[in-house]
Amino acid sequence: MRRLAAALAGLLLAGCGDRVPDTPKGPMQIGPDITVRARAVPLNPGDPKQDGVGDFIYAGGLRLTSGQTSRLHGLSDLDVLADGRLISVGDEGDLLKAKVVLDAAGHLVGVTDAQLTKLTGLDGKPLQGKDNRDSEGQALMPNGDLLVSFERHDRIWLYPADGTPPRPVPSPDAKFPYNEGMEALAPDPDRGPDAYFTGGETTGRTWSCTLTTACVEGAKVPLSWGFGLVAARRLPQGRTAWLLRAFNPITRSVIDLRITDAGGRAIDQMELRGPLTVDNFEGLGVVPAKVGDGARFYVISDDNFSKSQRTLLLAFDWHPPSGR
Repeated sequence: MRRLAAALAGLLLAGCGDRVPDTPKGPMQIGPDITVRARAVPLNPGDPKQDGVGDFIYAGGLRLTSGQTSRLHGLSDLDVLADGRLISVGDEGDLLKAKVVLDAAGHLVGVTDAQLTKLTGLDGKPLQGKDNRDSEGQALMPNGDLLVSFERHDRIWLYPADGTPPRPVPSPDAKFPYNEGMEALAPDPDRGPDAYFTGGETTGRTWSCTLTTACVEGAKVPLSWGFGLVAARRLPQGRTAWLLRAFNPITRSVIDLRITDAGGRAIDQMELRGPLTVDNFEGLGVVPAKVGDGARFYVISDDNFSKSQRTLLLAFDWHPPSGR
């Protein structure tokens, strides 16, 4: 029974994994500048008045498409800066840079100034082959360098802010299940400007690393049955935000955004599942609140290059519950 349960769990998680063939049909790119169409989506299509989930207040959401490229898909992680700049890697080795547009009330209403380029290899040329270009996690470092974690061929590379070719950096000395590798990757600023941490999708194992020292294994993230760890970000006061995802044919995508304190104890949680607007959210961006110790969370979905899924970008404002 244990083997059967494990096999079923793998199949269900694979439902949210990469389904795209090595060479998608009809790849088309104009640019790198592209125009992104952003169509507003409600939090709850059946109840337009719903404006949040618990302590998480909905701050707008968009469905993203583009008629100028077939590559605006598969977005797997996300950073949004205080000035609105957006950076997102895709699981076909693409890098999206854009800017979010907010209205006078601060709600997310659009995406502009978009550029879509290809991640390069150590030789400076675009990555070739699905197993080499399956980029899943990213860590935007304080100096502007971008760390990217890859699965299938598991590794972490540093892409310098000056645009020169990447170089390998320390990654966990661990063997990950095929296509279930380091989906979570994030800076670890309290440990230093060159520190970062990463986590395995289906095991919940985590590691702390620096650019010059080996990765050291830390505490496991508890995972409910069927859930995988897909993104994480550090927050002020020693807190951490974890993005967890499950999928099965009955409930479809279920997303758990969990916030823990420095000791790993749960502070707050948001669950997204139908009838709420939800898809295969894999990317998590955080902008600290201008007032107080809360944050704005952005989540982005990996549509797996599938016509049955969507590329969604949602925003939520959060302030910690009283006394936590």
